[in-house]
Amino acid sequence: MVADAQQWLARGTTVAQARRTLADAFRSAGLDSPELDARLLVGHALGLDHTGLAIANERALGTDEARLASVFAARRLEREPVARILGIKEFWGLPLCVNASTLVPRPDTETVVEAALDAIDSDGPRNRVLRIVDFGTGSGALLLALLSELPNACGVGTDISWEALATARHNAVQLGLHTRAGFAVCDFGAALGDAMRGFDLVVSNPPYIATSDIAALSPEVRHDPHRALDGGDDGLDCYRTIAAQAPRLLASRGHLVVELGLDQGPAVAALLRSAGWVPSPPRSDLSGVPRALHACLATKAPESGH
Repeated sequence: MVADAQQWLARGTTVAQARRTLADAFRSAGLDSPELDARLLVGHALGLDHTGLAIANERALGTDEARLASVFAARRLEREPVARILGIKEFWGLPLCVNASTLVPRPDTETVVEAALDAIDSDGPRNRVLRIVDFGTGSGALLLALLSELPNACGVGTDISWEALATARHNAVQLGLHTRAGFAVCDFGAALGDAMRGFDLVVSNPPYIATSDIAALSPEVRHDPHRALDGGDDGLDCYRTIAAQAPRLLASRGHLVVELGLDQGPAVAALLRSAGWVPSPPRSDLSGVPRALHACLATKAPESGH
């Protein structure tokens, strides 16, 4: 595939021609956004943003530029997500580095941020001192988005992957949030001891795909780390762990917000109730899919509408 792609873009091809050629190939392959993908990948190969590409529309590609853009195109035709090729994905308006060790954050997950902020708002002003923990932080998306909105909050992101935590730490530094963010290698909250109790908020986008369903996921999603997808036989294993571990870490009036997989709302809510939580109705994403579930411990039931 790479060899074929290199034949499309030869030295001397103009930027405009390169974009058209790649967009046509992506369209023929049935990709969802062929023109956008072509623009992003040609721009990445040339080190140009949207404005720079427009200005350079008639500029001829050099040999190395044509080869690099062709390799990027071949990767995209193998259904590797554009964000993985670029090495960066925007989430909550924040540019986050991503790589093979991290899940690519998706717009649907911003629903978890919205639900978490609503929960925080229900207890007082956002500028109060707060403590947050993000189970399975990956690139740091949830933790860093919340720290960007809560100026006096600090937080901890946990993950079982050293490589993922290195990426999250890098993102925190790049965003100037590193002085308020710490990271710990562990399975959810397993390694957080007594000194780490009293969090105001626990958030998580856990693995929630049933093991048998992973093979049927779109090729783009299957580029995510397997451990970030696999939720066990019924997709609920990680919710069971979170339901059991979070009470030890939360303050008495603390909040839990988790992302939901498709049609998992009732099962996750029932699981939480059986573990002593009081869940609210789930919050839907922009597609109308119930995506985020907020719960409190039974000692403090959540108000309706969260």
